Amino acid sequence: MLELEAITAGYDRRRPVVRDVSLSLAPGEAVGLLGPSGCGKSTLAKVAALLHRPHAGRVVIDGEPVRRWRHGAPQSQRTAIGVVFQQPRLSADPRLPLRDLIAEPLRATGRRSEITERTAELADAVGLTGELLGRRPHEVSDGQLQRACLARALVLRPRWLVCDEMTAMLDASTTAALVTVVEEYRREHGAGLLAVGHDRVLLERWCDRTVHWSELGGR
Repeated sequence: MLELEAITAGYDRRRPVVRDVSLSLAPGEAVGLLGPSGCGKSTLAKVAALLHRPHAGRVVIDGEPVRRWRHGAPQSQRTAIGVVFQQPRLSADPRLPLRDLIAEPLRATGRRSEITERTAELADAVGLTGELLGRRPHEVSDGQLQRACLARALVLRPRWLVCDEMTAMLDASTTAALVTVVEEYRREHGAGLLAVGHDRVLLERWCDRTVHWSELGGR
């Protein structure tokens, strides 16, 4: 299970954007988190991805409470979660060609022997050609860069995926392609998914269940 228990979080302790929110996902389950822009759902997604320490509450991954965050978290917990953000240009190193962008987590975890095979496998899965893999972020479209970011999120075979408005900046065909990649990965690996967004139609088609932010009483 991926469990968020009574989470209060934000960037100012006096004015949290998330208050006393609980949400859980079972292995293999896809949960949509629906809400308007600015409601706090992206902050909750960062907490779930171990990228933001909450003021209160706890996160439990597969029965193990999270005690440290970001790079301080144990590798076993960091690598259990793959995350894709809304704006790929803010989450991609502009100096790296897409090939190296995808391989970043493998290098960081000392799994260099897997780079060639795993990068090629995922590039094919997300629809990136060899020529595109040699380009840097400023030389590709938002959709092409988001494909690379999704491949990066999957490269360590995470048990949990957090997709925070992953398709908000994409056209319909790219959205469909990336959702298909996520679903194929989930079927193969039994991964759980937290899909955050404001598109009710997409989330209800994509996910096993959809929770509206207002139901969580987050603010």
